[in-house]
Amino acid sequence: MHDISSVCVYCASSTKIAPIYFNAAEELGRLLGKRKIRVINGAGNIGLMRAVSDAALAAGGTVTGVIPRFMVEQDWYHKGLTELIEVETMHERKQLMANRSDAVIALPGGCGTLEELLEIITWKQLGLYLNPIVILNVNHYYDPLFELLRNAMNENFMRPQHVGLWAVADTPEEAIRLIHTEPRWDASLRKIAAI
Repeated sequence: MHDISSVCVYCASSTKIAPIYFNAAEELGRLLGKRKIRVINGAGNIGLMRAVSDAALAAGGTVTGVIPRFMVEQDWYHKGLTELIEVETMHERKQLMANRSDAVIALPGGCGTLEELLEIITWKQLGLYLNPIVILNVNHYYDPLFELLRNAMNENFMRPQHVGLWAVADTPEEAIRLIHTEPRWDASLRKIAAI
């Protein structure tokens, strides 16, 4: 079992998505808050990001939001977080969120969420991030991504061992269990990054 005190949560900022996604985000936030596991996210004030934050805070947890200055200037940030960290660039935001986290959980999302998720998987492949990465596959949202990754392996763009870079959960409860039980990635395995 890993000692997990903080989890970076990637997720959508869209407000127009189905209730099933909001329910999962709220449940994840509630479970993290109840367990006193700090949520680290992009500090957004709408969509699943807000749902996770609000649920974690309501359950007695803490939330650290990391957001670039241009988004603060647009008033896109959640004003009720435990801690708000303002940075200059999106790159700084992602690096800081990764640096402060003991694990990553990805809820469904659009291009931004997919980009964050694939980047952290790449960092893990290169031995730059060794902590658990859990993809919360609510409503089978990520099935097409898994098919793409399987195809990448079948076509020798990735090794079969790389499937161990992430774990898949169907429920928030399972995601919480997996961040505690997934084996820590061995940095020496960066040698298999090349095919």
